[in-house]
Formats: sequence, structure tokens, C-alpha cells
Amino acid sequence: MQTETDLYRPSRFGEPPERDLPDDVREIYEKNRAKIGFVPNVFRAYAQRPEHLRAFMHYHDVLMRGDSGLSRPEREAIVVAVSAENRCLYCVVAHGAALRVLGKNPILADQIATNWRSADLTPRWRSMLAFASRVNEPGFVAGDDELAELRTHGFSDDDIWDIAAIAAFFGFSNRMAGLMDMRPNPEFYSMGR
Repeated sequence: MQTETDLYRPSRFGEPPERDLPDDVREIYEKNRAKIGFVPNVFRAYAQRPEHLRAFMHYHDVLMRGDSGLSRPEREAIVVAVSAENRCLYCVVAHGAALRVLGKNPILADQIATNWRSADLTPRWRSMLAFASRVNEPGFVAGDDELAELRTHGFSDDDIWDIAAIAAFFGFSNRMAGLMDMRPNPEFYSMGR
């Protein structure tokens, strides 16, 4: 039986003491404390393997914060939809919070977290999430008709690349969160509500 402490531990593999962290990892902790008031458990979990944390965060930041024709809420919606399909508790809760904050629509964020197919989406978002869901399928190969459909909703080839990259990256992230039994920080549950 899990204890309350187990429910909020960052990972089944533990986390290193903060005083033992490399300077750059400690800096990630400090930036997050200053910005949102806590250190997300994904950083605490990956701190067990600093090289993995650095690589993970670099690509995460390129996809989620880099130049793109996709808005920040669109990117978070992709993460939430894919993570919900993969049943990733950590990413649905953490990125659901980000979607509520950035999208300023907690009802839509919760709909996407539950089942994007029945959410009140614009045609652009429905097309985007349908494609992200397809990328998440085993044996995925994009069809020319799918790409043409995305283009009718104003997505450029770079945007389509970004949709696929975000969906694929978070498929990986969801599986690693499952391996680590990563738990969302309690603070995420109330953000953006």
C-alpha cells in the first residue's frame, strides 16, 4: 500500500540531495522556485541522471519554447492530448496546468485532458490533435492526405513537423514517467483554475 509520501515522491528511483547536484541542475531548481514557487518533480526525477536531464530539457525547450508557428497553448494542447491517450498522470496534470494558465480556458483544458475528441475545439485544433494522436499510434506513417488536411487549417510544413515532434517527444516522456512512476506536484492541480 502506498503512503501519502509515496504519492508525492518525484520518482521510484529517488532523487539526489539538492546539495549534491551539479551547479547547472541546481540553477534549474532555483529558476523554477523563483518563477512558479516550486520545483516540478520531472526535474527532481531526472536529476538522478544529470546528463539525461540536460538532454531532455534542451529538446523540451526547443519544442515548447522555441520559434514555431504553433502558439504556446497549441503546443500544450498537443502534450495534454497525447499524454491523456498514453494515460500519463504526470504529464496530463502538469501540462494540463500549463494549458489552463497559457490558454486561459480551464474548461477546454479539462476537456482535452479527458478526451480531446469530445472537446469544444476549433477546426484548426481538432485537425492538429487528430494528427498528434496519429503520430502517437504504433507504426505511424504520415499520409499525404493528412498533411494536406493540416495545410487547409493554416499549418505550414514547419508547423506540421513541430506537431509531430511534440507528439513523439511526449510519447517518449510519457513512457519515462511511467518507468519512474513520476508523481505530479500537488501545486499543479490548482494552477489556472
